[in-house]
Amino acid sequence: MSRLTVRRAKLDEADRLTGLCHRSKAHWGYDEAFMRQCKDALTVPPAAIGAGRVWVVEADDVVKGVASVADADATSECDYEIAHLFVEPAAMGEGVGRLLFEQCVTWVRSNGGGKLEILSDPGAAPFYQRMGARLVGDAPSDAIPGRRLPLLIVDA
Repeated sequence: MSRLTVRRAKLDEADRLTGLCHRSKAHWGYDEAFMRQCKDALTVPPAAIGAGRVWVVEADDVVKGVASVADADATSECDYEIAHLFVEPAAMGEGVGRLLFEQCVTWVRSNGGGKLEILSDPGAAPFYQRMGARLVGDAPSDAIPGRRLPLLIVDA
């Protein structure tokens, strides 16, 4: 396996990274109607890239995953939240998610944050728990009305 490296995303990668998010989410068997509802939540905003809050993991100049951090909602006890953390389906199990997660936590810590919130897909919650996040309950989905998702917090 090639060496994985983490770098900041580039502005001209926004559409390609959004496509990666869609492929990663669809990998779990969600139907087209569900995926359409997730469109906005899966979009990597160029403004976040410009603010230096989006990272990619790559190997041999091929992007394997993407993650981003946003300010947490004002009602949250956390300073920041993971807005995206997606891995190309073919790269799952190669350590890409771990590197992205560690990058998010490191960034939060270096920017004075103490806690990082994660509104997780149900299938991803065990991954976050293996990374040290603790399940604190559930919260409304940011994409699907009426759906509740696992809510986790990790100390940065």
